[in-house]
This record gives sequence, C-alpha cells and structure tokens, in this order.
Amino acid sequence: MTDTTRREVLGWLAGLGAAAVLAPSPASASVGVTALRGVTLVDSAGTRPNATIVLADNRILAVGSCDLPLPRGSTVLDLAGKFVIPGLWDMHVHGAYLDRITLPLCLVNGVTGIREMWGFPPIYALRERIERGEVFGPKLVVGSSIIDGPHSTLPGAQIVATPEEGRQAVREAKTQGADFVKVYSYLDRATLAAIADECAQQDITFAGHCSDHVALGDASDLGQRTFEHMYGLPLATSTQETQLRQAIADLPLDPANPFAWFRKVLDFERQAALTHSRPKAVKLANLLRRNGSALCPTMVAMRVYSSPADRFANDPRMRYMPAFYRDLWRDGLKNWAPVTPPEIREQAEFLKRRMDQVAEMHDHGVEILVGTDAGNPYVFSGFSVHDELELLVQAGLSPHQAVKAGTRNARLEPGQTANLVVLDGNPLNDIRNTQRIHTVLTRGRTLGPAERRQMLADVEKAAQEPFPTAVRTCC
Repeated sequence: MTDTTRREVLGWLAGLGAAAVLAPSPASASVGVTALRGVTLVDSAGTRPNATIVLADNRILAVGSCDLPLPRGSTVLDLAGKFVIPGLWDMHVHGAYLDRITLPLCLVNGVTGIREMWGFPPIYALRERIERGEVFGPKLVVGSSIIDGPHSTLPGAQIVATPEEGRQAVREAKTQGADFVKVYSYLDRATLAAIADECAQQDITFAGHCSDHVALGDASDLGQRTFEHMYGLPLATSTQETQLRQAIADLPLDPANPFAWFRKVLDFERQAALTHSRPKAVKLANLLRRNGSALCPTMVAMRVYSSPADRFANDPRMRYMPAFYRDLWRDGLKNWAPVTPPEIREQAEFLKRRMDQVAEMHDHGVEILVGTDAGNPYVFSGFSVHDELELLVQAGLSPHQAVKAGTRNARLEPGQTANLVVLDGNPLNDIRNTQRIHTVLTRGRTLGPAERRQMLADVEKAAQEPFPTAVRTCC
C-alpha cells in the first residue's frame, strides 16, 4: 500500500469526469467522492493503520495517510478504530435464482462476489441484469449445467455417456453463456479428457467435483481449475491409493440406487484418510500448484453432512430461508447423516483429517478458495462465508491467510473496484471479527447499519412468500 499524492487524486478525478483542477485550494468534484478516514486497512499485502481510502465511480481512487487532502464536496466517513477488508467471495454457491434471498444476504454479509455452480439461462440473464444495474447484487460468475456421467446421483444433471457427448456439452455451455464448465463425480476418464480438450479449444475453464473414476492429480493435469468438497484428496494422498482405486473399479453399481455406490466411495475415502502419506501430499501439492489448480473445500457444508441430521435444524438464520427449505433440507440429509455413536465419531474424525489435509495443501502453496455450497442443508447464503473462514482457521490457517483466501488475495489500492467491508473488530486478532460488519460498500452504494437491517428485514419477509418448489441444490 503506497501513499497517493494530492496531484494524483485530482488527476484521477479529472479522468473520471470530475471538475477537478490542479490548484492550491481543494477542487470541487462533479462525481461522488467518498473517503473512509482513520481506518486500518487489511488486505493480502498486510495491514496499514490510520489510513484514508478514497472512492469514486465505484473505484478506489486513492489510498493515503489520515490527512490526505480531499476534493471539496467529498463525503467523509470518520471511521477511527474500524478495519477495512476487500469484499468477500463465496466460490461455491447454489440458489442465485432466489434473487430476493441469496443476493441481499450476500451483500449484507460483505460478500460482493459469488460463483454459482449450476448455471441455466435465467441465471445467465440475472448476471447481465446485475451488471446493467437493474438488480442490486454481488458480482456473479456462473457455471454451466452440471455435466455428469451415466448413473449420476444428481437429478437434473446433463448426462454424457461418450467423449463426443462431453464435447457437445462444452460447446452448448459456451453458446449459452457459461463462464466455466462444471463437471461431476461419475465422468469416466475418456469423457473427462474429451471435455478438457474441448474446453481448451473453446477457451473456457472447467471445475467441479473430482471424478470418482479419475485421480485428482490426473484431473489437474487435464486442466481442471478447481476441486470441490475435498473429494478425491484423501485417496490421492493415501499409501493405499492403488488398492482402494481397484476396489472402486470393482464396486458393483445398482442403477436403481446409484447413491449407495457414491456413499461406498466416500467410505473408501474415509479409509484412505487413515493411511495419509506426507510425501504423497507434498508431491500432489507441487503438481496442483504447478498446474494452477485450487481447492474449494466447502468445510461448512461437509460439517453438516458429517453431523447428526438435527444438529443445525434450529439455527436462527432459518428465518431468512424460504419456508419449504426446512422440509427440503431435513429430507436431504436422510442419506448422509450419521446416526449411531460410532458413525458420528467416525464422521467427525474423517472431517478433521480432511481439514488437516486442506491446511497441509495450503502450507505447500496450493490455492485455497472460500466456498460454502450455500443452498444445501443449513448452509446460508452470505452468513456461511464467515463460518467457512472460521473453519479454515480451525484447520490451521492463520487469520490473515483466511482473509486472503476469502478475498481472493485482493489488494486495497488505486484502480481496484470499490468492494469494501468495514469491520468493528480486527480480523487478524480473531477471524470471527469478519462477522462484526459495520458497513459494506459496493457498486457505488454504502450499506450502513440501518440499510443492512432493512435489507435483512426485507429478506425475512420475502422468505415467507410462496416460492416454486423445484429447487436445484447439489453437493
């Protein structure tokens, strides 16, 4: 973070169309200029106390000391004792189409960017409406329809049975306007390779689940950009990987009950976590880092799926969810939740081991993304980003490393988009301070305490209205 001179401030204002002149007296600006004064800045570069950050035209105009000269007419927010971080991202979301629920819940929680992991035409249209200013919402990056192989456990997935069908699915995704291709658990190696090759030809990335039929490192070599939910990680770092992969290959599949096969694979993953190899982990981390592949562990969702079904049922944030979600989420956990005390202990230990592996990957330079799987049981748009940050710290990341992950390594410097979150406490002392939000600034708007309270009240009211029950969620 470097100081901005007064001459640079006025020059940038002129470039924005402001009536700014280089003169000894402060200039008047015809564009709205807002200054946050007396704050401590916290970003990927570190911290800077007692600073001023100047915003105009939804951009950071200047960063300087507390006495940085300002144009006449600037709106000054005196925020001594407050902390400012870049806007947060949720890199694994479902439910953007519930725009009166998902979008405002993200914004009031300081989440100014989301990656929607199941795209279809209405969400592509919503993305454009947000960018045109017709809908107030976070930056929206949208995937394709979920592409999966035969016997998929996911109702509504786009099933591809051959490499050519995989290629066609990529072409369709590109034509429809997807920002990336989403792949899933049942794709075989030949089809995933064809999808990867077609993505390269179409200049589009692919991301999603690690296929149960393809090792994580092999999928990374094919070009998969992100791996969700920690799937495939225990197998890839196990001393028993060869034997367990053979067991998966030999596992019979009942087309009438494909989830039984999926759950058995998860049990093999649990067994793999018990035979973790640090040398294999280092080798895998080096490969992922070299290929530019990232992990999006969604620990907050995996914690729900690893817990008794009723553990989170009375979460007070349920009041912001559509009423039908209570039944939908309860029923959605029936195939997942552990029941007996031994099952509960096993799943808790499995989650802990996977979280340890995420921290290990991070320690060896693998990029970790903050994603929640919002829309799945008891994972709440906006709110659960802060839960995920807390879990990253519990896993072993420092608070600063968690903030960097949650903000995608953003810097608070001139020229950057003005997505900012003002906090009442220092997140580097306690990551839970990211929940102590005072103000959110995004898309040229300032959401202070009163505005955020009203937005939450509006969401709570909207949640009581009828919604279509055809809801797309997935893990």
